[in-house]
Amino acid sequence: MTFLAIDVGNTRLKWALFESARPGAAVHAHGVEFLDHIERLGEGPWAQLPVPTHMLGCVVAGDAVKRRVAEQMELWDVPARWVVSSSEEAEVSNGYDHPTRLGADRWVAMIGARHRMLAQGPARPLIVVMVGTAVTVEALDASGRFLGGLILPGHGIMLRALESGTAGLHVPTGEVRLFPSNTSDALTSGGTYAIAGAVERMYQHLLAHCNQEPVCMMTGGAGWKMAPSMTRPFELVENLIFDGLLEIAARRFAPAPL
Repeated sequence: MTFLAIDVGNTRLKWALFESARPGAAVHAHGVEFLDHIERLGEGPWAQLPVPTHMLGCVVAGDAVKRRVAEQMELWDVPARWVVSSSEEAEVSNGYDHPTRLGADRWVAMIGARHRMLAQGPARPLIVVMVGTAVTVEALDASGRFLGGLILPGHGIMLRALESGTAGLHVPTGEVRLFPSNTSDALTSGGTYAIAGAVERMYQHLLAHCNQEPVCMMTGGAGWKMAPSMTRPFELVENLIFDGLLEIAARRFAPAPL
């Protein structure tokens, strides 16, 4: 029973074909396409894949992108199914004021991180950081309840905002320095430390709320850029969204008991 997982972000679509819809399943194939090139999938990398038994995806880019993905899946007789945030799923509860308005990517990543933590040891408070076009910093208590989270601009958005709003500044190719002594390094360091500071603040809030040291997991295409600047121990995970999709799929597509 092969399972196709799809993660559609703001700029790229990531996909993976797993041996089955269960956590830890082996990966048969995987790939990435920019959203402008979704139409290449059906006649390109997907053309030679075995037919998936099920598909489940997470999308933040809107209904038009969903339709384009579904069109590429027409080479198989497999319905496109997408995760929508809810009040509870896969043993994680949602404390958002309006649970269905929580971004599906945030919800799925939290589910993946929670179960990854439980596979490694006892339940603890958890911070989940996604570093991409935007950055999110989520807080869950030890029971698996999502308490709330932060959203802030990613590196690129910060730098473009400064470039457009400040005379004489341009998107840099600088380095992160303790004491930046040129404009490029100052911009790069400022953006990096802003994200690291948001994570540190959430860590302090969650520690005070739960009276227990939180676990921290980080994911996203730009996560590696943050690694040297983090102030707390953390685990860098390649794709928590795939982990979350596998957890959800294992429950939704489990064979009916005999």
